[in-house]
Amino acid sequence: MGTRDSDEDDVEREKRIAELKRQAQELAGGEMVEGGAEDTPPEVAEGFWKHVVDYEKAPWTTNFKQLEEAGIELPAPDTLSDEQLTKKLWEVIRALALLRVFLEQTDHLSDRELYTELWQDMLREEVKAMPPDPDGAWHLSPLGGCSEEDIQLDMKYYADEEWRRKWQEEYPDFVMPEHEDPPYDRDRLLPHPDYGPPSEPDSVN
Repeated sequence: MGTRDSDEDDVEREKRIAELKRQAQELAGGEMVEGGAEDTPPEVAEGFWKHVVDYEKAPWTTNFKQLEEAGIELPAPDTLSDEQLTKKLWEVIRALALLRVFLEQTDHLSDRELYTELWQDMLREEVKAMPPDPDGAWHLSPLGGCSEEDIQLDMKYYADEEWRRKWQEEYPDFVMPEHEDPPYDRDRLLPHPDYGPPSEPDSVN
């Protein structure tokens, strides 16, 4: 009896997975390429395809709007003193972590430069309005645009020797900058994903 019930559960799960795949293809306009290992456990596959469908169905928003909806005021950088701006920056950083959005590679920017870049550009990029997932994380970097300047800064301040060597081998015409330590020391203090339920941030003094 137990085996029969288990077999029926497996059949029902396969039907749900097939339906989720169909929805995902439809939502993506038939342009979704299915991949992944064939031996993926069915319960994992079902969770994956449910996430895909939820993502495709989710409306677009911005982190800026999400923060405002969470009650975080976002004044323009030039309206804040240096002390006020630093306090506001850390309030934003911790509020983003509650949204499972984590900043990285920020040590080349001053507090004012980072807040300005967040306020003007990074927080205004469109993202899907997905509920925070304790098992997931979005990584947000000032170098995420992968422009020539971004790559230069990455190689200069953040890339280790192994990564610099591999990059130079792959792109022999690239002018590799000399390594320098970043001028600021913020990244080690930033929240990092722990893949557990988010907790309320401490207040910034």
